[in-house]
Amino acid sequence: MRFALAWIPLLAGLLLATPALADGDSDRGRNRGSVYEVTVTNVTKGLSFTPILVATHSPGVELFQVGEPASRQLELLAEDGNTGPLADALVDQGRRVGDVTTIDGLLEPGRTAKFQVRASRRHSRISLAAMLIPTNDTFFAVNGARLPHLGTTTLGAPGYDAGTEENDQDCANMPGPICGGEGFSEEPGPGDEGFVFIGNGFHELDPNDDRVLGPFTYDWRNPVVRVTVRRVR
Repeated sequence: MRFALAWIPLLAGLLLATPALADGDSDRGRNRGSVYEVTVTNVTKGLSFTPILVATHSPGVELFQVGEPASRQLELLAEDGNTGPLADALVDQGRRVGDVTTIDGLLEPGRTAKFQVRASRRHSRISLAAMLIPTNDTFFAVNGARLPHLGTTTLGAPGYDAGTEENDQDCANMPGPICGGEGFSEEPGPGDEGFVFIGNGFHELDPNDDRVLGPFTYDWRNPVVRVTVRRVR
């Protein structure tokens, strides 16, 4: 079963531009407290980020736990770049969650996106996540970082592997403009790890197979993203 990447039509005109400042235009928030400017920089050599899910929330809200199986909502984000189900799951937590926003566009290597989110005393944590493409099921995440009371906080975040799809590096199994392959797959595969772990990059698999992407361009080292959070109001 294949889920189409709804953000593909947005790429024309966005591939060469830094996403514009957003102020929760897809905001599902419930409060209007402090305002934070968030800067996200892709520090990989050859990977891009799909639309970025951003949420402010109370302590204890988590997108995932390392070493535990990924939720179906996280699997959809990690394999297909689809933030909708995970955003809905966050909203369903009621008053524990404040703003929930998806920042549209493709963030290419070395590019930066800036946007704003709102928080409150209750919602003192921030989480972000986006798929890395082209990969099978790798995503970056900031998972419940504390928002600064004053000033600025800078974070580096790794690429995580959702453990829901074999890392075969085969374009047929990777979505996005480079490969155009399948994103989310309903059926589990024999190479699925079954738990979330720190991603360990691309590897030399079969240099004679032109369907398999090699590490020279698409390998990475952690962290894959730099996130700066600044309180502006």
